[in-house]
Amino acid sequence: MQRTENGQSARLNALVVTFNRLDQLQVTVARLLDSPAAELERVLVFDNASTDGTREWLDAQSDPRLEVVHNPVNLGGAGGFEAGMRLVHDRHDPDWLLIMDDDARPEPGALAAFHARLSEGTPDFDGLATAVRYPAGGICEMNRPWMNPFWHPKVFLRVLFGGGRAGYHLPDSAFEPTAAPCEIDGTSFVGLFVSRKAMQLAGFPPGNLFIYGDDVLYTLAIRKAGLKLTFDPTVRYEHDFRTFSGGTLRVYKPLWKVYYNYRNGLLMYHEASGPLFWPLICLLIPKWFRLGRHYTEAQRPVFRRLLKLAIRDALLRDTHRSHAEIQALARVPGED
Repeated sequence: MQRTENGQSARLNALVVTFNRLDQLQVTVARLLDSPAAELERVLVFDNASTDGTREWLDAQSDPRLEVVHNPVNLGGAGGFEAGMRLVHDRHDPDWLLIMDDDARPEPGALAAFHARLSEGTPDFDGLATAVRYPAGGICEMNRPWMNPFWHPKVFLRVLFGGGRAGYHLPDSAFEPTAAPCEIDGTSFVGLFVSRKAMQLAGFPPGNLFIYGDDVLYTLAIRKAGLKLTFDPTVRYEHDFRTFSGGTLRVYKPLWKVYYNYRNGLLMYHEASGPLFWPLICLLIPKWFRLGRHYTEAQRPVFRRLLKLAIRDALLRDTHRSHAEIQALARVPGED
């Protein structure tokens, strides 16, 4: 394993942000604590005011490596990651922090594989993304790492001339166990290892987004701080993800997620694209409005209302709206 200045092996902590998914959380915590203390020193669970028995279950656990924070209000995933990362950093100052949602967990042997990578010598990266798959084995698309096409002309041209999403995301071949690790610009918060140096130079994720986009903005911030992100296919993660319905279409349930997806999506595009942002949104916004046809007739006007508000707030960089306000705006008559 990598050695620190005092000769000890690298200290790894884990952060799990949870809200009302006790069945998933139980699997994730058990999987993490299956790893020996030499691989994983501590697990901090940040409970976002769960009401499904999560608090009671967590308080009944006795493993000394499990630390629990019960937040009095739901800050969303983004708020939970920011607050949780700050707590771990300030309280324990680990060499590395592994972050994840409650429905994601390392596959057996993943932490050993991470430490094996560190044992090769001083790492040339300050963030490591894992190969995330669904429980059935398929690659989890929402967690596929990517290159920022606005920073790489070849990638930009590949996207421009028909590559689409595949033009800037890692190909399936990169996930093969025999594939070499590769440099990336962005990834998700499902199985991301972050170094102490990254937290010191790039700070913490933007917690005011509630959900969606905090991982993109944070990994871009790590890269803009001059640090390297690496994808390693030998470090594998499992994500039991169930948010979308409608096959490959992004039809959000509940509907309030529409607002966060598109508001934060524009904030991400602005950060990634720089001066090309304005021509880019002229292409994106009409496409987004057309997606309303995939909702029910009663949902479509609510979808359009949320999308218009999301665009307005993103262009003004306004993230002040409360989650209660967004939930109220997302109510569909007859579906209460």
